Amino acid sequence: MEKRIAGRLNRQVGVVGLGCWQLGADWGEVDESEALALLHAAADTGVDFLDTADVYGDGRSETLVGKFLKEREDDVFVATKMGRRLPAQTTEGYNRENFLAWNDRSRRNLGVDTLDLVQLHCPPTPVYSRDEVFDTLDEMVEQQRIAAYGVSVEKVEEALAAIRRPHVASVQIILNAFRLKPLEEVLPAAAEAGVAIIARVPLASGLLTGKYDKATTFGADDHRNYNRNGEAFDVGETFSGVPYEVGLEAVERLRPLVPEGATMAQFALRWIVDQPGVTVVIPGARNVSQAAANSGAAALEPVDGEAVAAVYDELIRPHVHDRW
Repeated sequence: MEKRIAGRLNRQVGVVGLGCWQLGADWGEVDESEALALLHAAADTGVDFLDTADVYGDGRSETLVGKFLKEREDDVFVATKMGRRLPAQTTEGYNRENFLAWNDRSRRNLGVDTLDLVQLHCPPTPVYSRDEVFDTLDEMVEQQRIAAYGVSVEKVEEALAAIRRPHVASVQIILNAFRLKPLEEVLPAAAEAGVAIIARVPLASGLLTGKYDKATTFGADDHRNYNRNGEAFDVGETFSGVPYEVGLEAVERLRPLVPEGATMAQFALRWIVDQPGVTVVIPGARNVSQAAANSGAAALEPVDGEAVAAVYDELIRPHVHDRW
């Protein structure tokens, strides 16, 4: 698999990683044996970047990744997140005491002394302007609690504010064929600064797999059901904020662009990999076959970006471009 490096991250990683939200919660249940099997399957195909968070399943995702690390001798890079354990998202909650407590918990869950990368987990916008937040993160690097830190953001302006911080190593942002705004400023700024770009929600919560239709239903414990209108967290995290029926129409417009022998999901992932400045894309997987198929996107030839942009401009832009 092709590997890329961002200067501040100081590490090469494969361009297709694995998002591990689904191993914790909010996507329906994935049992432990299946979770470990898909982690191994992903690693077998060259995946060496895993993204999790302390809040996914109240630590279940981190714990499963920790078990996997004990079973694997490969050099796997694990990015986790902290901040969403706050009962209410307040700027004041992002403080030294909480950071140290969350960090201790994540290190226990993952079974490591030093976390590879810790990301602030979509904090309130004012957090990005608080020097004490980043001073504490610098202190945690000095204490070898963490090797590097970054941010996971909802909005473009949050990403740009983080990139201006001299020690932010990575920015995780929603980037897919339905969310093109980061291409305008965020990716160029990150590339110039040497900040890694971690592209999340790459398949628009599954819409860009091409497997869904108007009759598709989702379980009560699936965020694609209970967060359809942003009832539980930012609506942009579910179907990238695109109305479901609009997304279905856009997928049908994109379907003819999928290369012969490839899947719609692989096409969507390849488009992201093609974008200058992207370090790694982190699709999720619920089973071994999905994990292996995601990795196959790295082997595809570049796809028609102009056609993707045309569909975005006609159908998607009015719903998302000015919101995030």
